[in-house]
Amino acid sequence: MEHSRVIGIDVSKDHLDVHVRPTGEAFRVRCDDAGFAALIERVRPLAPTVLVLEATGGYEVTVAATLAGAGLPVAVVNPRQIRNFARATGQLAKTDTLDARVIALFAEAVRPAARPVPDAQAHALGELVARRRQLVEMLGAELNRRRLLRDGRLQRHLDAHIAWLKDALRRLDHDLTTLIRSTPAWRETEDLLRSVPGIGPVTACTLIADLPELGRLDRRKIAALVGLAPFAHDSGAFRGRRMIAGGRAHIRRALYMATLAATKHNPPLRAFYQRLVAAGRPGKVALTAAMRKLLTILNAILRDRRAWLSP
Repeated sequence: MEHSRVIGIDVSKDHLDVHVRPTGEAFRVRCDDAGFAALIERVRPLAPTVLVLEATGGYEVTVAATLAGAGLPVAVVNPRQIRNFARATGQLAKTDTLDARVIALFAEAVRPAARPVPDAQAHALGELVARRRQLVEMLGAELNRRRLLRDGRLQRHLDAHIAWLKDALRRLDHDLTTLIRSTPAWRETEDLLRSVPGIGPVTACTLIADLPELGRLDRRKIAALVGLAPFAHDSGAFRGRRMIAGGRAHIRRALYMATLAATKHNPPLRAFYQRLVAAGRPGKVALTAAMRKLLTILNAILRDRRAWLSP
């Protein structure tokens, strides 16, 4: 294991900076088809255990898909993990070459697992879900602005934009439903997820698009991936409060809304939540625990491919 190679790749619009650990070999290729071919030809003989890229807002998608298509193990990681690792190890300078080195050091220390890269259809679903989040955020911001306005002309202008956003949201929801229902595997997964009281179409689409690991990991790993695993804050004799951190915030937001519904309409979740509150847990802590329990239930349902059975 100590002799296995890992590779960090810093992706930019025009080029890829590559760093190999533990050899320290570094090189750059262009971010185009010729550069991808050169990269594959150069790294394949190294038999790396993983190639790690940051999620950089889209540029990494083509790179990851190309490498995975060549049979190489690829992991796309949250950039915040890399930044936190860089700060923790004193790597404060920032250039493309240094970024590739830090990513490689992170890969060597953490050994993130390679994940299947979404195909074109899955990527399209992810873009639709991301666009829906953007529209919801814009609509919320415009509604807040509308409440503060007194000028009639500006009110009419915002009313028109709010109406447009609501119509765009309706059309996007239709596109999401059509895409999900047109794919047999996704249709089955959506039916399984929505069999659980509290899980609606938006939450189901979000989980399908942005949490493909659901049903493939154990309950602890899936909770950590989403950011619902409590971490200790202890030092010496001091025992701090356990808190959640990191993970996929947009998944937590979707689960938060689903859990609010579940604590009203899902009898086992409602009983679990009420039991924690009755035991003196703060409402926010009890709701977070209920979110984690709901995630565990969903994970088991997709793992076993068995729909929810009402008690």
